[in-house]
Amino acid sequence: MRLTAWTYEGPPHVGAMRVATGMQGIHYVLHAPQGDTYADLLFTMIERRDHRPPVSWTTFEARDLGADTANLFKAAAREAVERFRPDALLVGASCTAELLQDDPGGLAATLGLSVPVIPLELPSYSRRENWGAAETFHALVRALADRDRRPPPRAGRRPRANLLGPTALGFRHRDDVAEIRGLLDALGVEVHVVAPLGATAADLVRLGEADFSIALYPEIADTAARFLERSFGQPVVRTVPIGFAATVAFVKEVAAVAGVDPAPVLKRHGSRLPWWSRSVDSTYLTGKRAFVFGDATHAIAVARVAAHELGFEVVGLGCYNREFAREVRAAAAELGLEALITDDYLEVEERIAALEPEIVLGTQMERMIAKRLRLASAVISAPVHVQDFPARFSPVMGFEGANVLFDTLVHPLVMGLEEHLLTMFREDFEFADAAGPSHLGPPPVAPVPEAPPAGPIVWTPEAEAELKKIPFFVRGKARRNTEAYASERKLGLVTLETLYDAKSHFAR
Repeated sequence: MRLTAWTYEGPPHVGAMRVATGMQGIHYVLHAPQGDTYADLLFTMIERRDHRPPVSWTTFEARDLGADTANLFKAAAREAVERFRPDALLVGASCTAELLQDDPGGLAATLGLSVPVIPLELPSYSRRENWGAAETFHALVRALADRDRRPPPRAGRRPRANLLGPTALGFRHRDDVAEIRGLLDALGVEVHVVAPLGATAADLVRLGEADFSIALYPEIADTAARFLERSFGQPVVRTVPIGFAATVAFVKEVAAVAGVDPAPVLKRHGSRLPWWSRSVDSTYLTGKRAFVFGDATHAIAVARVAAHELGFEVVGLGCYNREFAREVRAAAAELGLEALITDDYLEVEERIAALEPEIVLGTQMERMIAKRLRLASAVISAPVHVQDFPARFSPVMGFEGANVLFDTLVHPLVMGLEEHLLTMFREDFEFADAAGPSHLGPPPVAPVPEAPPAGPIVWTPEAEAELKKIPFFVRGKARRNTEAYASERKLGLVTLETLYDAKSHFAR
């Protein structure tokens, strides 16, 4: 672990908070000092939830370290049970409190509390947020699922499925669940339990009554799904329905497990993407260079959509959660790429700058990087900011999710007729760059010095104006090539002639 300005994942106890906050009747007591208590900020401001997260802290201070911090935890656990009356209590330590080795699980076990207590062992210095969410969900399922529950006879009833993996603060999880519910209902499959999002302790007790489970988000669901598979003999559908082709494969896999006919659903899928892919307009996107980075599930899925359904050329693919590095490397190999597995945003920025893509598809970090590099971008994965929790229905899973992804990936790019019209009317008073910034914003025009400076290369207004006529998605590359050409020749000023000379030089 190292200090960094940005981070893709928080420590594992943030993952535990995501599970607890997504559920009902579950409370999390976190042994933590002042400064680690930022759950309200995460869930009420970023996700805009209408109630506080069910998390209590011991909030010990520096002066408490010389006393008995264990008693502070015991008092906090008792108070949480008395005040909130949860159906089950999660207990654990933050990364700072972990150093005290107070053992919250052992302390809670001595209190004789009136609710089930589930201790969490989340090593903060070797694991991260998604792993913490998966381990917390697995601990809850292992502790609460009734081992004697099994599905009733199939005669006269619809097949049942558990939807596993959605949490609070998840990227479009709320809308994905709604979309997949509708898809399963159209197939004639009943949704038995959705967990963790919206589930209660009683829901987890009856998980074994489902005929099969669906691991919607492997980063969070896989461990619990494997437990249900081993302990209950419950088949698991593992196809992630992101993109049109993947949703078709998902429908077929669910239909095979449930013993239903997928044909009616596939016939009336409602997605516009297949039609668009056969249209003339789709040729405008062919070969657009895309860089994809995010959590493994979304990065793999979006890269396949971009490459196989939209005709992009994926030039980079990576993820930040190392637990799924193998899957990302395999997906990258299918595209003839070497995967970038890192949680260092500076490495990601360096790779983007070197590859010079035309669009960056990633997290809010990559959006910031793309803006700095003046590239088109779209957010396709957590971590995200408040603007990526839209009030409208906006899934990325299922057939409607394929439509949303199409809009997400296509709209940032200026295509075909639009680009043609912008060029045709470049000198029109309404469309000229001087009329005002576009959604990308023009670069500032540097003043022309009397003599070329010894420092940074400066552009004349005429050269800047000519540069703006180049489409935005290659404008950055043209600027860098021209400045490299000027630097090699020790030119401090880029004129119109320099720009043309550089273009001829690199065209050879």
